[in-house]
Amino acid sequence: MSQLGMLIIVSAPSGTGKNAVIKELIKKDTNIFYSVSATTRDPRNKEENGVNYFFVSRDEFEKMIINKQLIEWDEFVNNYYGTPKKFIEDMTKKGKDVILEITVEGAVNVKEMWPEAVMIYLLPPSMDELKKRITNRNTECVDSINERMKSAGSELHYVNDYEYVVVNDNLAYAVDQVLEIVHAERLKTIRNKNIVNKLIRRKK
Repeated sequence: MSQLGMLIIVSAPSGTGKNAVIKELIKKDTNIFYSVSATTRDPRNKEENGVNYFFVSRDEFEKMIINKQLIEWDEFVNNYYGTPKKFIEDMTKKGKDVILEITVEGAVNVKEMWPEAVMIYLLPPSMDELKKRITNRNTECVDSINERMKSAGSELHYVNDYEYVVVNDNLAYAVDQVLEIVHAERLKTIRNKNIVNKLIRRKK
């Protein structure tokens, strides 16, 4: 096992299916834990506080910013989103991997704080398919759909900041590709210094 857990950053345009990918990923690998983000947006169908998100008021969120309780935060479609700091620190110290679902701007900021974080960007098969998926959710008005499509186009300029890209055309295949990335990253020397150093000490 690695000395410290790994921070896995996953970003994608809204509607790409990142929630489904992450859900299956956690089912298949019990060492990966989802980092619950805080947000000021309203819950969607069947979303639970503390499970899908920490749903907080705008005032509460702004207090978290002032008290430096978030490792990153951003405002998207008139709502705040942010990542609580303590959960990530506690889990990685225990050797657990933490997966973050955050915006591209937030991902770049987190990477500066955690240079060893693994950055994965999920792509839709096409922009037409992306719009179809967003529309079929029946949770967005026309203006919101257009805003999300515009944002998706802008996000593509950040893809080169990520180490990996995975196209979510087939859910099972996309999940397997992400798992391959995670398993390979766990074998990197930089993540296994404790094992290497232990062998060096024995040799002496």
